[in-house]
Amino acid sequence: MSGSGLHQKLAEARSGILLFSLTPPRRSESDERVKEIAAVTLDRLAGLDVDGLILYDIDDESDRNPDERPFPYLPTMDPAVFHAQHLGGWDKPTIIYRCVGKYHEDDLADWLRHADPSRVLSVFVGASSGDKSVRTDMRRAQAVRQEVRPDLPLGAVVIGERHTRGGDEHLRMLAKQERGCSFFVSQVVYHVNDTKNLLSDYFYACRERGTAPRTVVFTLSLCGSLKTLEFVRWLGVDVPRWLQNSIRYSDDPLAESYRQAMAIARDLADFCEHLGMPYGFNVESVSIRRAEIEATIRLAADVAALLRERR
Repeated sequence: MSGSGLHQKLAEARSGILLFSLTPPRRSESDERVKEIAAVTLDRLAGLDVDGLILYDIDDESDRNPDERPFPYLPTMDPAVFHAQHLGGWDKPTIIYRCVGKYHEDDLADWLRHADPSRVLSVFVGASSGDKSVRTDMRRAQAVRQEVRPDLPLGAVVIGERHTRGGDEHLRMLAKQERGCSFFVSQVVYHVNDTKNLLSDYFYACRERGTAPRTVVFTLSLCGSLKTLEFVRWLGVDVPRWLQNSIRYSDDPLAESYRQAMAIARDLADFCEHLGMPYGFNVESVSIRRAEIEATIRLAADVAALLRERR
């Protein structure tokens, strides 16, 4: 895949995109340790047949849920800094997430001005709750990008659970599309029906408006322990009871999660192809456990094979 492959596929709203996503190192890590993490990351990525990389921007989401966070919030490096200073050996595009509420408008504009649109894309993420104090809200961030770097491809997050609660996530997608978003990346998908309902509503709303639907990239993430399952649910991801039970009572929760992730990928691919909806996958690697990291690499390879079968 060429370095321009991701840009072209997104611009043409083509199916078959595969991304791999990571969180940057913790901000408390030493420079030497960050270099080690970057070297290991590049080595792992070298063996993957992916179109691009996602680097997440982590924010404290304790305002989202009053319950105790299963894992402590640990600030991470700015993903743009990690990419620019430590991932120079990565020769494919990188999607830099931006939790826009963390940044002053001038800082966001400055980053946009200096970002190389041939190497960098972005996804803007809004506040984790309506009550959270922000420095720049989503609409203003989208307007700044339009003013400063309209040539830098911009994506948005889409959440099936939000559609189930409010029934209007497809309208949010259309509004973001009108404000310059050319692709969408989902929150982690465990509840396939929620996602199908959203996709169907979005697809037919696009048809009614005479608007071409944009590519939706579905995030897959392995859940190898009960604590990870608890954390996923704390983040607001809807894990169906049957799937919780399958993982909870399995002799090998990681293997069961892997099996279910592949089933979800096949189901969504079949649904999108039947509908005529452009789609792709994002395989998420956010665990520090070696077994989960290695399983995630295998998952990315299996999803790549699934996409190749459907070309």
